[in-house]
Amino acid sequence: MPTPSRVSLFVTCLVDLLYPQVGEATVALLEDAGIAVDFPASQTCCGQPAYNSGFPDDARRVALTLLDAFEGADAVVSPSGSCAGMVRTQYRHLFHGTRHEDRARALAANTYELTEFLVDVAGYDMGASKWDGEVTYHDSCHGLRELGLRGQGRQLLGHVEGLTLTEMAWPDRCCGFGGTFSLRLPDVATAMADDKVHQAEATGATVMVTGDSGCLMHLAGRASRLGSAIRPMHVATLLAEARGLVPSTAAAGPA
Repeated sequence: MPTPSRVSLFVTCLVDLLYPQVGEATVALLEDAGIAVDFPASQTCCGQPAYNSGFPDDARRVALTLLDAFEGADAVVSPSGSCAGMVRTQYRHLFHGTRHEDRARALAANTYELTEFLVDVAGYDMGASKWDGEVTYHDSCHGLRELGLRGQGRQLLGHVEGLTLTEMAWPDRCCGFGGTFSLRLPDVATAMADDKVHQAEATGATVMVTGDSGCLMHLAGRASRLGSAIRPMHVATLLAEARGLVPSTAAAGPA
């Protein structure tokens, strides 16, 4: 699609409640790409927790708020592969056979994960960017398997001066969060997160980058409890810091 002059930000629940700096970094990057950003305040959850738990009627009631909030948007951008994946790949099933099916398909067709949009649609140039340190990259399951994201985040990081990317043994292995999965099977989720933290530590990196706040929250919690020095960080935060668009969070917690 041609690069739109304006996009709507789908900030997601976890960014809104736990990582507002990720939302700010997302806006900063989009504006740096020359794109105006609006934020429909009526947006709420995409409905994924209810949908994944087997309650489609409840999921539809929540998801309708997004259909209304983003009605007519040229493009919707989200710093979350999980939530973008829900809208793009599951809304056609969730609203199939309802009077909202066409609206759901239209929203799905215009919804993008942040790094996907920056690289594939906006052709974003990191330009003069610098961030000193060694990082490793965790691929979120929904971004990788639902949206097919296979390198956009890495491509952007590859243009940052001073940054070294060292891959984990299994960067595409699930961190164990999986939304309600971690609530239903906490012991399994914990073991999966611990394995991912240990993989990140083995690379020698100080920062583990991810594009999904669910993964960020889960991995940061386990890293803290394990006493690990690895610092989970959202790719939007790192990219915006590298461009000098937001203050550095080097001394802070998970970003």
